[in-house]
Amino acid sequence: MGNSDTKLNFRKAVIQLTTKTQPVEAQDEAFWDQFWTDSVTSVQDVFALVPAAEIRALREESPSNLATLCYKAVEKLVMAAESSCATAKEQQTVLNCVRLLTRILPYIFEDADWRGFFWSTLPGQAGENDSLNDEDGGSMPLAQSLLNALSDLLFCPDFTVAPNKKAGPETHEDLQSIDSCEYIWESGVGFAHSPAQYPHHDQNRSEILKLLLTCFSETMYQPPGDPLPNQWLTYFASSENRHALPLFTSLLNIVCAYDPIGYGMPYNHLLFSDYREPTVEVALQLLIVVLDHDNGQSAISVDGTTTGTAMDQGAEGEPQNLFVNYLSRIHREEDFHFILKGITNLLNNPLIQTYLPNSCKKINFHQEILVLFWKLCEFNKKFLFYVLKSSDVLDVIAPILYHLNDSRQDQSRVGLMHIGVFILLLLSGERNFGVRLNKPYTVRVPMDIPVFTGTHADFLIIVFHKIITTGHQRLQPLFDCLLTIIVNVSPYLKSLSMVASTKLLHLLEAFSTPWFLFSNPSNHHLVFFLLEVFNNIIQYQFDGNANLVYTIIRKRNVFHQLANLPTDRASIEKAVSRKRKGSEASQRSVPNSPTVADPPSMEGSFPAKEAQPGTLKATLAEMPGKGWWWELS
Repeated sequence: MGNSDTKLNFRKAVIQLTTKTQPVEAQDEAFWDQFWTDSVTSVQDVFALVPAAEIRALREESPSNLATLCYKAVEKLVMAAESSCATAKEQQTVLNCVRLLTRILPYIFEDADWRGFFWSTLPGQAGENDSLNDEDGGSMPLAQSLLNALSDLLFCPDFTVAPNKKAGPETHEDLQSIDSCEYIWESGVGFAHSPAQYPHHDQNRSEILKLLLTCFSETMYQPPGDPLPNQWLTYFASSENRHALPLFTSLLNIVCAYDPIGYGMPYNHLLFSDYREPTVEVALQLLIVVLDHDNGQSAISVDGTTTGTAMDQGAEGEPQNLFVNYLSRIHREEDFHFILKGITNLLNNPLIQTYLPNSCKKINFHQEILVLFWKLCEFNKKFLFYVLKSSDVLDVIAPILYHLNDSRQDQSRVGLMHIGVFILLLLSGERNFGVRLNKPYTVRVPMDIPVFTGTHADFLIIVFHKIITTGHQRLQPLFDCLLTIIVNVSPYLKSLSMVASTKLLHLLEAFSTPWFLFSNPSNHHLVFFLLEVFNNIIQYQFDGNANLVYTIIRKRNVFHQLANLPTDRASIEKAVSRKRKGSEASQRSVPNSPTVADPPSMEGSFPAKEAQPGTLKATLAEMPGKGWWWELS
């Protein structure tokens, strides 16, 4: 009953703020304290008690009250950071301020007139509070004060990290003089000590990280093509943030050290709450957002190091992104091993099979893991070379192919398809990748692909064939990339299985049909890629590829037809018009006719079909010319 009364008081304060016609004075502490006292104890309460419609109404009808609310919330956070957030009351105040700002900021960003609010000082507020002033006595923008306070609070003993000294009011450490490098959240890169872990620390970190992520989301509310840089990210990733290095290390280590399985006890995720996973997920999202911010950092050299120092300025006078700089400077093999092992463990988590159904915890942030892996390979060439020379690279390839196959018919996951294909394209440019693909594929993951016995190269070709033939039409721009990957690795493939050989010939048969070749000026590139694959394998790996040679001989008519392809204008128009008439006839046919295969609708997204019992077929399926994928143009 008491809890309901406190929520009611908070709700009344929100109503008073939105209904008052006169601005509320910033000095009215009794009124403003209602918003961050211990009356609300969860972020769900804040989101429920502060409706979106009332925030927009407050923004339009009482802008001064909204500005003062944001100012007072930031002021409370700054004061808590200066006082080291020593008491439980201060910690609850910090959490409520963080939750309130997380709720309000998106509605400030969506209004173009309000976007510069946090980068200015409120009229009449400058100079009133020393905590919001810079070292020169001038008024610091609210955004900088907020980011500084949040960065300090992420390394606050007894609040977000375990203290190194004995707890007590006399021994509580000062956040302004603390060495945050001693309080990195997890052991790993650049930090060997494994600190004590407490669930409430993870929960507090998660809420602060979510507010930071909300601050950085300002770009989402800007119109396309807006040249304005994200000032939040620029400041956070610059040398102005004294916690940049420990923050980068903490975010990277907590992600790579996370083990969702734990001790492996079945159904442990149903018996015990995992407070670490939400923190890992938001930390991963924050890390890739900061790494993706380009503010003119110096170029990355071939050996993985930057051409400037961490304190250098960008090419256009912008401060350098220190997070990218730190990522590019990782060079120890033990650090690479730690990162790669953590990434492969998380990527392979959805592939884990047990005798007890749903007994293992499954994570859902594999797309973010792939983006992080892409950033690592992009900014640190030494890490890329380490991955390629390690046999663990196959532990990255298998889950990528699994997710590509699983997402091929879901248009909402086209971004996942792109990042997965681009990673494979990047890796395929190196010889070691092609050599590693010759390792036998022994993992048995439930996928709707034919059963085969072969290597990882066979697995890759079969999945690519499935994507091309049964994926949705928005994947057509990726066909060049998929075949380029096969071309890059083809000189190193020692022994293709009959299934993979059949799939390659099937693709050639499809792409070499006259109507397809003539329907688009660039379609012939796909045929060139496939012919180059065959030439590379026959030239460099002829001895072990009897299956491919046999399949080529059996389907020699495909090559004969391609060699005798008519190129005169009349033949081209005839081939294209014949296909057009065939498509129109199919549309006029009875929908349930067994002789006509209707192409499935491309509207919306479709989950991957259930796996069917695979059979080893040595011959190509007959080309009916009825599936939607024949209409690639």
